[in-house]
Amino acid sequence: MSIDKTFEEIKTKVKKDEDDKSKTITSEILNDGTIIEMIFDSQKNETSLAIYKDNEVKCRKSFEVDGVILKPHSAGKDLLKNKVILFPSEPKKYKSQKSLIHEIQEFIHRYLSVSLFFEKIASYYVLFSWVYDDFNEIPYLRGLGDYGTGKSRFLQVVGSICYRPIFASGATTISPIFRILNDFRGTLILDEADFKFSDTTAEIIKILNNGFMKGMPVLRSEGNNKKSFDVKAYNVFSPKMIASRMLYKDTALESRMITEDMNLNFPRKDVPYNIPDSFWDEALEIRNKLLMFRFRNKGKGKIKPELENREIEPRLNQIAIPLMSIIEDREIIKEIQQHIKEYNEKIKTDRTLGYSYQILDAICELLDDGYFRPTIHQVAEKFNKDLSISEAITSKKMGYLIRKTLDLKTERTRDGYVVSESNKGKIEILRKRYGIRKNGEDVNDVNIKSEEKQTAVSTERLFI
Repeated sequence: MSIDKTFEEIKTKVKKDEDDKSKTITSEILNDGTIIEMIFDSQKNETSLAIYKDNEVKCRKSFEVDGVILKPHSAGKDLLKNKVILFPSEPKKYKSQKSLIHEIQEFIHRYLSVSLFFEKIASYYVLFSWVYDDFNEIPYLRGLGDYGTGKSRFLQVVGSICYRPIFASGATTISPIFRILNDFRGTLILDEADFKFSDTTAEIIKILNNGFMKGMPVLRSEGNNKKSFDVKAYNVFSPKMIASRMLYKDTALESRMITEDMNLNFPRKDVPYNIPDSFWDEALEIRNKLLMFRFRNKGKGKIKPELENREIEPRLNQIAIPLMSIIEDREIIKEIQQHIKEYNEKIKTDRTLGYSYQILDAICELLDDGYFRPTIHQVAEKFNKDLSISEAITSKKMGYLIRKTLDLKTERTRDGYVVSESNKGKIEILRKRYGIRKNGEDVNDVNIKSEEKQTAVSTERLFI
């Protein structure tokens, strides 16, 4: 055996031993409370680790823990060079949470035209993103609107100062997004307009449906060297900012969004049409201060049960309470609570404009009038009474809709199909959810006129 060959084998073995004892990280929380975060100096093209312990920060190229060498990702990665993922360059001190929020909001206001309330919400969402892993559920932030309404600017401005933002819109397929989210655990910045194929959209929905709660990975089949497939679990739990043109058909997913209707915003004259080069330096300065915010506050985030409002939808509580739990300003909390309350009323009103509400209302009226087990035909008659012949639906379709949209059981009798009395408990729950009191009186005194009812049914039909 030649000396050169022996030397190469030794080098290979040494490299393997080093790799076995090293771990590439973006962040790590040690058992003693030490917080480690990867930082990236683009001027020097260097990555390193910022290590926070006992109110002190040290920056090192690597850090050894229990015989394992922790090291940052290479600065040569395309994801860093092409600004797909943004990192702080160093931790910087800030005066207070209030001053930091003020600086964030000023930055957003300077480059983005949105409502004042959403400007404040976005500011706190940025702050929340830097400690999101202290909570079990997180909301998503969304800009909704047509082309040219400022959605991309929204993603760029707010996204640039979120925790480890991942600008995923340049991906040609969804696969790299799963991997980047799993490996970097940052804020996903997603412009859905860039994903035009239905199969891709379905994959995005998986990420959104699973990514709002801890412990809900997405399972995917991956090919291996043995020419077979392994099942891999991808952790997609992280903050997410989305730009979309339309609402989602899944109401559960919709309820996880804090949404700004970008169609209603007109560009302010003081907002520049083009982002200046200084924008990125300003964003980096804020990210550096937010890194210090994470160091000072990681592990302190706790849900505040006193912020819960039993009068609103449980899922709205679920997304609003974590965000409000990091806010110190009581006035801002009151504003958010009022906004959530108004949004809750909007959800209830929207429900009244669909088949589900109308069918349930007809069933409840019949039950209140003494019909113990209303027939499907009777429900259809009650439903159709204010509608034109062309808008009326058949008893057969009514039976299908009762089962499909309300998930109520029907059963066959000698009088025809009826709404089963086993639905009694579920109907009471649905009454409360849709705000229907006995004798047809709505909880919120919302009276829908016959022609509104007809318009609602006509519109709803387009989606069935």
